[in-house]
Amino acid sequence: MTTADPTDRGFADRDDRRYAGTAVQKASLIAGIVFLVVGIAGFIPGLTTNYGALSFAGHDSMAMLLGVFQVSVLHNLVHLVYGVAGLAFASSRIGSRTYLVVGGIVYAVVWLYGLLFGGDHPANIVPLNSADNWLHLFLAAAMILLGLLLSPRGAGVNRPATRV
Repeated sequence: MTTADPTDRGFADRDDRRYAGTAVQKASLIAGIVFLVVGIAGFIPGLTTNYGALSFAGHDSMAMLLGVFQVSVLHNLVHLVYGVAGLAFASSRIGSRTYLVVGGIVYAVVWLYGLLFGGDHPANIVPLNSADNWLHLFLAAAMILLGLLLSPRGAGVNRPATRV
C-alpha cells in the first residue's frame, strides 16, 4: 500500500531542513564566506596596495587588492553584501540555488559592464580593471554551474513521499 506522509518531503529534501545541509547550500555558504573575506580584505592595508588611494567609488581609486584587483569602498561593500546574502541563502536549497544562479547572472552583467566601461571610462564607478573582468567572468560561470549542477532535478517541486 502506498501512502503519503505530509510531514516527509522525500529523501532529496531531508537535508534541506538543516543549515547548509545540501550540496547547493554548502556552495552558497562557501561562496558567501569567500565574498566576505574578499570584502574585508579590501579594507586591510597590506592586502590592499596603494591603500591611501582607496576612494569611495570611481575609476580613480588606485587601491589594488593583492596588488592585482582594482577596488574601492563601493566595490568592497558589494562583496560584503554578496557574502551576507550567500550566508543567508544557505539556509534553504531553493534560496541557495537562486543565489548562485542569479548571482552568476549578475556577475555576467558586471563582466560585460567592465568590458564596455572599464579602465578610465567615466561610467566605471565600481571600479573594474582587466583582472576584475576575468575574475567576474569566472565567477559568473562557476556560480551558475554550481547552482544548476548541485540542485536536484525538479528542485523546488514538493512531491509526496511514497512508502511501500
